[in-house]
Amino acid sequence: MAKNLLTISLFCAVFFFGMQTIVAQSSTYKTPQSSLIQPPYLKAGDTVAIVAPSGILKNRVGEIRKAQALLESWGLHSVVGKAVFNQNNHFAGTDNERCEDFQKALDNPNIKAIWCARGGYGAVRILDKLNWTKFKESPKWVIGYSDITALHSDVHNLGYQSLHAMMCTSLQDAPETIKETISTFKDALFGSPLTYTLKGSTYNKPGLVSGELAGGNLSILQTMLGSKSSLDTKGKILFIEEIGEYKYHIDRLLQSLKRAGYFDDCAGVIIGDMTKIKKNTTPWGSSIEQLILDVLADYDFPVAFNMHAGHAKDNRALIFGDHITLKVTKDSSSIVFE
Repeated sequence: MAKNLLTISLFCAVFFFGMQTIVAQSSTYKTPQSSLIQPPYLKAGDTVAIVAPSGILKNRVGEIRKAQALLESWGLHSVVGKAVFNQNNHFAGTDNERCEDFQKALDNPNIKAIWCARGGYGAVRILDKLNWTKFKESPKWVIGYSDITALHSDVHNLGYQSLHAMMCTSLQDAPETIKETISTFKDALFGSPLTYTLKGSTYNKPGLVSGELAGGNLSILQTMLGSKSSLDTKGKILFIEEIGEYKYHIDRLLQSLKRAGYFDDCAGVIIGDMTKIKKNTTPWGSSIEQLILDVLADYDFPVAFNMHAGHAKDNRALIFGDHITLKVTKDSSSIVFE
C-alpha cells in the first residue's frame, strides 16, 4: 500500500511539474520579494542634485539647464555640483573634486536623488573614496547608466535600490524623439508602476522567472570582477547593454563573466541595446544575438532580447534591486516591476 501511495505521489509530482514546464518552456525560478531597501519616491518640492562623477562636460551647459528645467516642470528643485563643469583632462574635474560633489549629495538629507550628468569613464576612480554612512541614514536614488554601472553595483551591494535611467546629456536629443525615455524616468522617480512589453525575437529563450533585477553596462560589470563591487547574481535577473564594441570583444566580456561563475545561479537575462557594434576586418560570423546565446548555451534560464534600455535614444528606466517578473516567449516578453 505504501509503495502504491509513493508511486502515485511521484506520478502527481512529475505530472504537475511537467505541466509547469510546458507553460513556462523552461524551469520556473522564484525568489522572495526584494530585500533591498527602496529610497523614498520623489514628490513635488523635493530636491535633486546634479553631479558629474565621470567624463568631462565640455560645451554641455545647455543640456544641464534643460535638465534643471525638466525637473522644475515636475515640481522639483535642483542643485548643480560645484565641479560639474570642471575640466581635468578626460574627467569632469579631478577625482577629489568629483568625489566631493558626490559625497556632499550623499550626505545632505535634503537631497532626495542624485542625477548623474553623463557617463563616459571615471566613476570607478572615486568608488573607494566615497563614504556611504549618511546615505544609509537617508537613502536616495542614484540615477544614470553606462559608466554609472560602477555606482549602481556598489549601491546594490550596500543593499539599496537604484535607478538605471537617462542622464542630463540625454537631453541633447529633441524631446519628441525621447518621449519614452523621459516618461519612464519620471514614472520610476515618482513611483508609478513600470511594466514593459518587449518585441518578440526568434532568439528569445522562453521561460517564466522572478527575482531582483541587477546589472548594467557589460564592460563595467566585467571591470568590477574580483572587487567588492562585483555583483552576486544568485537568483537575480541580469540586465546587460553595450555600445561601440567589436563582437569579439563582447564575446570576451561575456566569457570573462561566465568563467567567473556570473551565470551559474542566475535566474534570467535581459538583453538591452547593443548599439554601434564595430565591424572587424575578420567577420565574427554570426549575429550579436547568436553570440550571446552561444555563451549562455549551458544554462536553462530564460533570455529576453529587445529591451529598449542602454545607449539608444529609447532608453527606458529600470529599477535595479527591485523585484520583477520576467516572462519570455518567442512572440514577446514582459517585464513587470512588483
